[in-house]
Amino acid sequence: MQDNGILAAKLLNVIESDILPLTEAGVSAGNKIFGAALLHKDSLDTVVAETNNEIENPLWHGEMHALKRFYEIPEAQRPDTRDLLFLSTHEPCSLCLSAITWCGFDNFYYFFSYQDSRDAFAIPHDLKILKEVFGREDYQQNNEFWTSHSISSLIQSTDNKNDLQLQADNITGRYAELSETYQADKSENNIPLR
Repeated sequence: MQDNGILAAKLLNVIESDILPLTEAGVSAGNKIFGAALLHKDSLDTVVAETNNEIENPLWHGEMHALKRFYEIPEAQRPDTRDLLFLSTHEPCSLCLSAITWCGFDNFYYFFSYQDSRDAFAIPHDLKILKEVFGREDYQQNNEFWTSHSISSLIQSTDNKNDLQLQADNITGRYAELSETYQADKSENNIPLR
């Protein structure tokens, strides 16, 4: 596995360069701001990046849509999920947590927390579902299936945290702008949980 500084820089770069452009297009079409990517553990090269596509199908959360695209890769060319990192822009909801588990990933990294989704982006559904359906407000971040990692915590563990934090702040600002657009236009779309 890579050193934390290299890993954090790469994850931020993938969000900024691979996921955000897709999310900008997705939000302009009426989708939410969530996205995901799958990266090779050894090289950190991106295998697939995607964004939310709930206007096509309410199950196509960013993570689910990335998995759909991943499984469209011919089996002979598709890497084993145990050899990949799962990157999610936002902490995965219970649907996406289950999909990550069923697909055999042993990890995921997320940029924004559930609390960020609720408080900064006015999308409280992840926490509501955990509470109402499962009677919980969280999940076990280290369990027999996978370990989850906060990119914010990863940044704080590096020697170059100031530079990485500047990039993280820039990404946060771009998502704030996308959130404003989504929130202003969401009454026009046909997503069940807006």
